[in-house]
Amino acid sequence: MFKEHKPHYSLVWTHTIADIPQTAWDALAITLKTPFLEWDWLNNLEISHSAIANAGWLPNHLILWRDQTLIAAAPLYLKGHSQGEFVFDHQWAELASRLGIEYYPKLLGMTPFTPAEGYRFLIAPGEDEEEITALMLHEIDSFCVKNHISGCHFLYVDPQWRPLLEKQGFTTWLHHSYIWENANFTNFDDYLKVFNANQRRNIKRERKAVEKAGLRLQAMTGDEIPKSMFPLMYDFYADTCDKFGWWGSKYLTKRFFEQLHHNYRHRVVFFAAYNEQDQRQPVGMSFCLFKEDQLYGRYWGSFQEIDCLHFDACYYAPIEWAIAHGIQTFDPGAGGRHKKRRGFPATPNHSLHRFYNNRLGQIILPWVREVNQMEQQEIDGINAELPFTERIPE
Repeated sequence: MFKEHKPHYSLVWTHTIADIPQTAWDALAITLKTPFLEWDWLNNLEISHSAIANAGWLPNHLILWRDQTLIAAAPLYLKGHSQGEFVFDHQWAELASRLGIEYYPKLLGMTPFTPAEGYRFLIAPGEDEEEITALMLHEIDSFCVKNHISGCHFLYVDPQWRPLLEKQGFTTWLHHSYIWENANFTNFDDYLKVFNANQRRNIKRERKAVEKAGLRLQAMTGDEIPKSMFPLMYDFYADTCDKFGWWGSKYLTKRFFEQLHHNYRHRVVFFAAYNEQDQRQPVGMSFCLFKEDQLYGRYWGSFQEIDCLHFDACYYAPIEWAIAHGIQTFDPGAGGRHKKRRGFPATPNHSLHRFYNNRLGQIILPWVREVNQMEQQEIDGINAELPFTERIPE
């Protein structure tokens, strides 16, 4: 008579994603909508020294194995500050300081420097998602209590995953992004029809200004992109960051951009602005990523001040490309109420929070619930001012 083999489960913490085989990790991540939880992207952040302890982002990933099979993973970071998150909890840190509470380090779940919706635990298909999530959260709670971590925070969460965390007692904080949706547009002119007459003229004028400057925009993706474009994109990115000071902090290293050519160019789209008189090198460029029918704007730059080039390279050219390639949603990146005038409605996103210091939680969490009501009012107010005609194509 044979003994029934019982599977062995093990929860493991690791400070480097390289400890996990790429094939095992991506078996969980490839099926997700977001490209920002795939092994290559996260590993690039670590080995390029962009997301490391010295930068205030100590990788602290939680992994769940069943025997030799990876069945779940949570990309996590111990943060020594709140920079690069785009969910601004600096007032919470200040409050904690006044109360004599150590706010940092905190445990954070998000893709570093990436304010794009989609964060969640990676769980193998066929597993009991609620059970696995609860198991991993129990381990996270134990880790935070044992190590005197003030709180655990998940940012830009997958909306389908959020109810599981709320059921486990996490508090939701409402924010908004600006997201373009493809209303079955057939071309760019079709997209322009959703605007009122005044804004249609403005958009045409902005694109015409770029044309009058003698520039043309060219989209390049995958193997079309020369290797030299990746370090050049870093130069544009760094220049833009320098221009905006603290708000444009250079979180990513040049090595990060260079590595993308080797292992991630299949997800990259560059929109490069060339001068018709000198086409050797772009005068400006935007950097986007795509996966299936989702497009994400990340960074942009230009060494010259060219009227409206930012709008064309970061919004109009990507939208035109998105329509041609069946993209359904385009997230152009953080910030900027000016996006609403170009067809990007305010769209809710959420972060989730748990505090292990009871005093801190008792003060902050009721405040969050009140703030959520005001945030929803702001979203409604922004969208009431969209320069659309009454009828938007279905």
